[in-house]
Amino acid sequence: MAEIEHCRFDSWPAQVASILSSAPSVTWAESRDQLVRLALNGSDGDKYEVAFDVKGRGRVVEAEVVRCKNGLAVNYTDPYMRRRDPGCMVVADELPTDKPTFLERFGYPFDDLSDEIHQWLASQDLVVLAFHAGGHSFGYGGILLAPKQAAFFAAGLSALQTMIPASELPADFSPRVIVYLAPPFRHTHCEGRQVVVHRRSPNLHEMFPLNLYPGPSAKKGVYGALIHIGEQEGWTTLHGSTVEVETPYDNLVTIMHEGASGGGKSEMLEYPHREIDGRLLLGENLISKERRYLTLTQGCKLHPVTDDMALCHPTLKSDSGRIRVTDAEDAWFVRVDHITGYGVAPDLERICIHPPEPLVLLNIQAVPGATSLIWEHTEDAPGVPCPNPRVILPRRIVPEVLTRPVDVDVRSFGVRTPPCTREAPTYGIIGVLHHLPPALGWLWRMVSPRGHANPSITDSEGMSSEGVGSYWPFAAGRRADQANLLLRQIVETPKTQFVLIPNQHVGTWKVGFMPQWLSREYLARRGGARFRPEQLVPARCPLLGYALYFMQVEGTQIPHWLLEVDQQSEVGPDGYDAGAEILHRFFVRELRGLLDEKDLDGQARRIIECCLDNGDLNDYSALIS
Repeated sequence: MAEIEHCRFDSWPAQVASILSSAPSVTWAESRDQLVRLALNGSDGDKYEVAFDVKGRGRVVEAEVVRCKNGLAVNYTDPYMRRRDPGCMVVADELPTDKPTFLERFGYPFDDLSDEIHQWLASQDLVVLAFHAGGHSFGYGGILLAPKQAAFFAAGLSALQTMIPASELPADFSPRVIVYLAPPFRHTHCEGRQVVVHRRSPNLHEMFPLNLYPGPSAKKGVYGALIHIGEQEGWTTLHGSTVEVETPYDNLVTIMHEGASGGGKSEMLEYPHREIDGRLLLGENLISKERRYLTLTQGCKLHPVTDDMALCHPTLKSDSGRIRVTDAEDAWFVRVDHITGYGVAPDLERICIHPPEPLVLLNIQAVPGATSLIWEHTEDAPGVPCPNPRVILPRRIVPEVLTRPVDVDVRSFGVRTPPCTREAPTYGIIGVLHHLPPALGWLWRMVSPRGHANPSITDSEGMSSEGVGSYWPFAAGRRADQANLLLRQIVETPKTQFVLIPNQHVGTWKVGFMPQWLSREYLARRGGARFRPEQLVPARCPLLGYALYFMQVEGTQIPHWLLEVDQQSEVGPDGYDAGAEILHRFFVRELRGLLDEKDLDGQARRIIECCLDNGDLNDYSALIS
């Protein structure tokens, strides 16, 4: 610890001081460039195997790090490690939780294993990274203790959260979040599974990632720590991307797009993907192969604010009647599975090919010394590309990015939807854009469908839930507490409106992410989700709020059967109603358990009971005035 003698460690947990004093060497992180060099074993080489000696197995190679012209490309040897396992979180403390505990899952107290982890770290050459969890403005300090051969993990975290150079650590710095990285324990204690153990106390959130994929730890694990701190202090970190949209007529509208992983958060910050002739492909009918296009000469200008974690700290509270957010990250964990060739997303491709600073790329093919291209995805098997290629993209290099907090005009919610036909009905009955009363806006956030063919996680079949707020997989506490916080937030910000947007399919039409790009252009031109009464019609399924009776963008009328899926001949009212029943059963299944929570807010309880009782749109509209 000689490198930071100006710091006082008497307020740090004793086990941290013990690890640092016992480790053969400790490298305190001073810069990202330093960590990039360390990721290749501190050498001038272009390739490094991240390997550990595992008891009973010998040397195990977890990943390969390649130095490319545009940064570090990291590829895991085990395809399972290339996506987040949604069941990776376990809790190891006595605070209230609805999550599986370590004792329940593994049958013995975590203290036994944590002692082993501390002893193992104390025997390793270490790299230590200090950071601000949630940004430097809020004072939630964190540290990462990692084996030196996993320095690429530290490089990723140093980008995702605001790094504090060791020489700039305040003398009284005391971590609120501590991350102990211990990859070999995945093999010795977890049967090869991804496991991230969270141990909470009133003033400390400890995290033990027992694997090297940063999704459930450096990314969502730190997110979980912020959720826990907010739960204690009465605020939320929403799971959403936020963009200030500037129309060709100089109007500004701010949209926050929430939803489960794969729901289109990063895509909301992208410009619409165009055909080679410049048109927008609205969709292709899977049966007739008919295509519909839109000509949009001039689109809106985008000013990104958040990509995934929207901090709603009480110091940001606005008197505008709208929710105010700022970014809880310093870099974005951008999924690029939809970029399958050159020219699909020119702006993102340009940044990633010629970045002003080294990037960290995951699950993307790499040749030492060459440029790693974000459309050349690592293959999980011959001919099967990994569905979860990622780039850790520092937000400071994103064009037009905003660093100030913003007031949100519209909160949209994204859902991955499968095809729906009369013969094979599904929940793919959501039209291009639906307007929701606030009670339904809250209800959708309670169930947060993970949706069809989710590329970000290891189990993506069927319809499952990402839970409360769509951030429930990262939260260590109780669902009722988060449900109450989200409802109070909605009630206190009545000027922020709610819409629902599908992606991938609208009935029998394959649409990709075009509904949200189209809706973004449309809502911005309208000044938000304000509609004339004659433009809205109650959706045939009450859970979908209001459908649009007509929608016109720059003189082009959007086909009515893309707005009301029951109007599609391949679906019809009977196929739609069967899909609506599937959707309602899903809501009932996910919501019924919340009613058993004795601390659930009374208003929240009434909204859920309305759903269980097959309430209509008028009932929902009356529940939050």
